[in-house]
Amino acid sequence: MALSSPFPADASEAPPIPAARSDSTGHPRRPLLIWVRTGTAHVRIDGVAAFHLTAGHGAWIPALGWNHRAINTEPGTVAFPLWLHPATDGPREATRFQVPDGWQDWLIQHFNLLVTPLTGHGYFQDAITDLLGRDRAPAPDASPPELPRAAGAKAVAEELIRDPAIDLTVEQWAARALSSPRTLRRDFLAGTGLTFEQWRLRNRLIAAVEFLAAGFDVDQVAARVGFASRNGFTRAFKRHYGPTPYDFSRKLAASSAHVDLTPRATLARQTDELMRMTRGSLAAASDPLPAARTPRHANHVHVLSWIYRGSGYLDIGESRYERHRGVATWIPAGLKHITGLRENSISLPLGSATVADLQLAEPLQVQFSPAWDDYLMHCSISARSGLHPDDYNPRHILDLFAEQVAAQRALSVPMPTDPRARAAALDYLRHIDISRESVLFDVPAEVHRAFRAETGMPFARWRYAARMRIARDLLASNAKPSTVARRVGYAHLPAFSTAFTRLHGLSPREFQERERASLSTRTPDPK
Repeated sequence: MALSSPFPADASEAPPIPAARSDSTGHPRRPLLIWVRTGTAHVRIDGVAAFHLTAGHGAWIPALGWNHRAINTEPGTVAFPLWLHPATDGPREATRFQVPDGWQDWLIQHFNLLVTPLTGHGYFQDAITDLLGRDRAPAPDASPPELPRAAGAKAVAEELIRDPAIDLTVEQWAARALSSPRTLRRDFLAGTGLTFEQWRLRNRLIAAVEFLAAGFDVDQVAARVGFASRNGFTRAFKRHYGPTPYDFSRKLAASSAHVDLTPRATLARQTDELMRMTRGSLAAASDPLPAARTPRHANHVHVLSWIYRGSGYLDIGESRYERHRGVATWIPAGLKHITGLRENSISLPLGSATVADLQLAEPLQVQFSPAWDDYLMHCSISARSGLHPDDYNPRHILDLFAEQVAAQRALSVPMPTDPRARAAALDYLRHIDISRESVLFDVPAEVHRAFRAETGMPFARWRYAARMRIARDLLASNAKPSTVARRVGYAHLPAFSTAFTRLHGLSPREFQERERASLSTRTPDPK
């Protein structure tokens, strides 16, 4: 059963946005487009100040013509760095530009497409599959290659899906994945049934079909997917699919079929529009953002996604979790799901957490007000790009959800299965900070009977157990006892201390001291 409404954010005011920086050391040489939503950013090229950017302004820096590139943002700044495809046809020189009205949200969505892993488990429409198989028997395999299961190999595969043209050796990929060439090869073969070279070629050819279907010409596609020449691309495409790339494009254009763009092709098209915008030749943003949805899939980590604009949904089994503007949703690891966005909607990834850092059995949703927009964008940029504070810790995002995670963990208290009783339980957890005597928690007699029959506790006792479970987690995270008391619905600290001691045999402060002592014994001596 899906939660009917999200938990509120822990605080009414967002934390301040710290300064951030990024430089090109150790990163692939790519074109960079940076634009400032709010605040001030400074761009240095080879140690010389090149651009001082304020809100609404951006800069384009090509991949060539410099040795070192650095970005510094001042406190309170939200600046979106867009590292684009090496073949992007932008200005030859570093260029400042002003972002026209109507482009800001479009650029945020483009950042999302750039940093969100593109799934390797998509599918072609029937029109494309039919064209590719019309002249060959048996029909060629037009499905994207499977992703490896091993974490290092999967990270390599996801980067190649995003940019098939990256031309690194297996040794270079292994170094980036903190692996060895032998292990990387073994992980690809074991996880996909293909050697690394076979997997990369299949990925390039699948990308080529997507770009050809999107209207790119053969020379453009060859460069975008990593072939050194048109002839080499044509030979590989014809060997695998039957028709040449030119014949495929011609036949598809002549057909009456409508073909939707894949996320990868959409990203390429938007990049071209972006370049026209930087040159000042495109005043208005493109058409409204289309609705989109992912295939059913599962993540190996918990993923946090926030709806900045519009609305979307999360489908798990038979349950649908609505995702409205401002709602951030933790999607649990291991659960197969579909995420969708409605037309003109934008979501951003805020971070992720391992199953060791966060225990989730079902989605956790939190509602943030628009006052949090800039800070949450900063979180997304820090998590998914190289532009972040010096002391950036990926786990910091968990701090924003301490109370909600505690409430979610309170579900480990026996939960009733009766629909009305379970709804009452979830409603109580959402309003845990309201006085425990509130009339909001008066429920019909049949709900009381369901609680007693299914949990072994009357509703009042269940509320007490849930309240103490949450209090224990908050105290373990070093929250002040007085703060915890208010969070779990006690107006006065003494009343909370008495209730906590009655259940645990320790006062809140004694409990915290025990937890700190236990933690110190588990922490290895750095010597």
